Amino acid sequence: MATVTTPDDVRNDPDPDGGGPLIVGKHTLASRLIVGTGRYDTMDQMRDSLAASGADCVTVAVRRERLYDREGRNILDFIDGDRYTLLPNTAGCFNAADAIRAAKLGREILRTLGNPGADWVKLEVLGDSKTLLPDPIETVAACRELVDDGFSVLCYTSDCPVTALKLKQAGAASVMPAGSPIGSGQGLLNINNLRIILEYLKDDDPDYPVIIDAGVGTASDVSDAFELGADGVLLNTAIAHARDPILMASAMKHAAIAGRQAYLAGRIPRKLYGTASSPTEGVISTRPYGSQA
Repeated sequence: MATVTTPDDVRNDPDPDGGGPLIVGKHTLASRLIVGTGRYDTMDQMRDSLAASGADCVTVAVRRERLYDREGRNILDFIDGDRYTLLPNTAGCFNAADAIRAAKLGREILRTLGNPGADWVKLEVLGDSKTLLPDPIETVAACRELVDDGFSVLCYTSDCPVTALKLKQAGAASVMPAGSPIGSGQGLLNINNLRIILEYLKDDDPDYPVIIDAGVGTASDVSDAFELGADGVLLNTAIAHARDPILMASAMKHAAIAGRQAYLAGRIPRKLYGTASSPTEGVISTRPYGSQA
């Protein structure tokens, strides 16, 4: 059974990169950052960026065709199966039937490789190719069938709290609301809806993992997600399309740690007026607070 990470857990963690593990179903991840493997210029760049991110889970899209670079090398040649848990995803599917087929294909591939990621899938069922927003009806239907088939399902969804709750009720191991459309780099557009999702999904179930997926543009977006109370962040394009992907991957790693620890530490309340940070006794000036110069 998962446990809530406390500030003492962080203080006592011998690994300063900790912040507590991310637990999803049977999987316990040391890093709360999950990164994708697509859209890099080269597979060498992808490999080095994954390492710089500190992630121990990477997601890979399941495709009909085999993925090779210009030299004919397969993507799996650049992902250390002993270091990373692979999370197959159904990116590019537009209906439940195709997504279920892709999930089963991914499971068979990972079983062959002996990777522990064979029992889970990131479910992504898109509504259209322009916005890349999810189709909620097809997503819920696919989630139910995959859960019945024994999958641990991580569900990509919009920032709609009602849909997020239905996905949890359908058996999703984690619900993954979008910060903004895939690849848009707009960050977290609807903070209030994300807050409601966190409240709905964690009510009486504080360990339930909510992972922000999509829309991250830079490191501060990752910190924002964790400071909001998200349990994890999944991203891809913000690293792969950065001017320096490896440096950005490192920035994402540190942003995740900072955001998570800031959430656990608790921010101070926002106030309209200033509050002196030094003691007010014995000051030289006698001007009362609030007076005009």
